Formats: sequence, structure tokens, C-alpha cells
Amino acid sequence: MLTLKSPLILASNSPRRQQLMKEAGFDFRVEVRPTDELFPPTMHAAQVAEYLAQHKAEQFGEYQGEALVLCADTIVVVDTTILNKPADAAEARSMLRQLSGHTHQVITGICLLGPKGYEPASDIAHVTFRELEDAEIDYYIEQYRPYDKAGAYGIQEWIGMVGIERIEGSYYTIMGLPVHKVYQLLKPHVN
Repeated sequence: MLTLKSPLILASNSPRRQQLMKEAGFDFRVEVRPTDELFPPTMHAAQVAEYLAQHKAEQFGEYQGEALVLCADTIVVVDTTILNKPADAAEARSMLRQLSGHTHQVITGICLLGPKGYEPASDIAHVTFRELEDAEIDYYIEQYRPYDKAGAYGIQEWIGMVGIERIEGSYYTIMGLPVHKVYQLLKPHVN
């Protein structure tokens, strides 16, 4: 484990983010606060994930100077359309059809609340799906229930294994946490 000068709070219920932080060698506790995920409608899609990550971090302002708080948010962008988490199977099916046969962006924003205040960052990866069959989409939705995932898919799950032809960028950004960027933000705080 990497020893930090202050306790680390991961403000995320995501099992994938928790797994990645453990595998990266960080000791942390999880604390989540309800936060709306609204953003200005005129905001450029490339700025949204970082904006939302900082908005989440702002809910923990009282920890500044006492702990480090790491927040994250991931969005999927097809052309200029942002795909968040699907509300139901019909919306998941619609999202996966939009991704089918196309390249899209996965943008994960992070924000570290530390002694210097808020330190936001983000990373972008490009993902190309082959043309997906309706039966494949239906199987994935039924078996994996992707309602907690931006764009209705997890790269590490079946649909990612069989449907993604190419990625450009960090695999971990697509999973929901650009570990290389997190490490750079936390490195100055390691004992």
C-alpha cells in the first residue's frame, strides 16, 4: 500500500473504481453524498465530466486540510450527444444501438480535494464498437443489467470483450477511473 500523509476518501459507490484504487495500492474509505448530476446545457461535452467530479468534491469541503477526497464522473459522448446511465432496458438498448458500429468518446473527470483546494483533471479515450446484433444487445442487458454505467456498458464485461474492436487511450479511463491521472494527483501526498 502507498502511504499517504492524510486519510483518503473515495467518494464513489462504484465497485470498479474501488477495485482500481485497491489495485493501484491506495488505502481509502468510501463515503458518498447525494449530489445532483446537472450541468449547464451550453457546457461543451468535453468539460462535463470534470465539472461533475468537482461538483461532487464540493460536497466535502469541510474535509479540506484533514483528508484527501477523490471524486470521479464518467460520460460517454457520441458525436455531441452525452449518454449517461440508462434508466431502464429500453434506454440501454437505445444507447447500445447508438454505439454499435461507431466510435465514441469516454471522458472521465476526477477531482481531488486536498490542502490546496480542488484539483480537477480529466482523460479522454476513444472506443470503437463493431456492428452489434440486436440479440447480442438483448443478451447483454438481460445478463449484466448495465444501469449503473455511462453509455449502458462496461468495457470489462461481455459486450466489451466481444464487441469492441479498438480503443485509443487508457483502458482504465473507460472503466471509470484514469488511474495514471489519479496517481499524479496523489503522488505529492505520498509519505
